[in-house]
Amino acid sequence: MKTKGRVLLIDDDPGIRDAGFQVLSREGYEVELAGTAEEARRLISDYEFDVIVLDLKLPGAEGLELLREIKEEDPQAQVVVITAYGTVQVAVSAMKLGAADFLQKPFSPQELRLAVAKALEKRRLTLENIYLRQTLREKEGTLEFIGRSAAIRRVLEQAAMAAETDSTVLLTGESGTGKGLLARKIHEWSPRKEGPFVFVDCGTLVPTLFESELFGHVKGAFTGATTHKIGKFELANGGTIFFDEIGNISP
Repeated sequence: MKTKGRVLLIDDDPGIRDAGFQVLSREGYEVELAGTAEEARRLISDYEFDVIVLDLKLPGAEGLELLREIKEEDPQAQVVVITAYGTVQVAVSAMKLGAADFLQKPFSPQELRLAVAKALEKRRLTLENIYLRQTLREKEGTLEFIGRSAAIRRVLEQAAMAAETDSTVLLTGESGTGKGLLARKIHEWSPRKEGPFVFVDCGTLVPTLFESELFGHVKGAFTGATTHKIGKFELANGGTIFFDEIGNISP
């Protein structure tokens, strides 16, 4: 079953961890728990989280320092900080370090649900903006088809029908005939048009890094993996992914 996202809840209070797990699991999130900063660091190094809920008062650790570490490793990480010792100064410090939201104990299940949902939406928008900037840099020419011939009309009619389905579409044709342009039009006409259109140039993919490009990786997954990397499939979530020159991929 598809989950809404992966959440890490870091708190030294077992009661809060258990309650938070129940609340967020029922909402459809995949939830991991950590009771110490050491546990949290291990989980963060092993997995990529959409939202991290962080207690600023952990045994043997400074919560703000852990928040700083998280944001340095993954600037797009969305962190909701919680504490029983909330002050305006602590909240301001956490926000300056990049926290997405601030909750003070005791908080209600609804407050937790709303904070995580807002942080998840912020992450989605952040990733989408990153991709849109990348797309604008790569985009060339116009997105409009020019042509009134019967052949062009047939192609566009078939593309419109394909856009209404969730099927994989294979576009064939000589180089320079507009396969990429047609792929964008299919995306624009589809129910996924509000999502991202992710372009993958298969001709430039390094075979040894193919899996990493498509699915991403965590820091330390292999030599040279110094940071977390978001894969193309995650960037395309809710939209369309287009593999250009897929025939260039080695079997």
